[in-house]
Amino acid sequence: MLQLAVTEIEKEAAAKEVEKQNYLAEHCPPLSLPGSMQELQELCKKLHAKIESVDEERYDTEVKLQKTTKELEDLSQKLFDLRGKFKRPPLRRVRMSADAMLRALLGSKHKVCMDLRANLKQVKKEDTEKEKDLRDVGDWRKNIEEKSGMEGRKKMFEAGES
Repeated sequence: MLQLAVTEIEKEAAAKEVEKQNYLAEHCPPLSLPGSMQELQELCKKLHAKIESVDEERYDTEVKLQKTTKELEDLSQKLFDLRGKFKRPPLRRVRMSADAMLRALLGSKHKVCMDLRANLKQVKKEDTEKEKDLRDVGDWRKNIEEKSGMEGRKKMFEAGES
């Protein structure tokens, strides 16, 4: 199996080398150096002109590539938005008063003071006897003192009979 892979890699390398030689033969004619100075200067001018044209092509292809990649990114973003499947970021709890929240929403120029208790109705509490009794019974120390000793047990026994 390894031998097959090695032979395939060698074949691919040879094919690439042949392709490279064909490309160079097609695009780069063999260089013949002229003997005189005038012919050598003309050859240099031709080479410079060819280098400039190749640089222009390279620049144009780079710009086209950048435009295409930007367009692809925009289209993929639109597709992503249209699908609607995106992760929601984890929300953190923020302690903020109602005034601070309104200030954040409306901006700092609006001075809004929100007193939530301002519009509440005043209710008057009436002391009833039940509430008094409950308050008295609520003090557990009094009950303990009353029930301690023999008199307390006697009271409990008598209360249970009647």
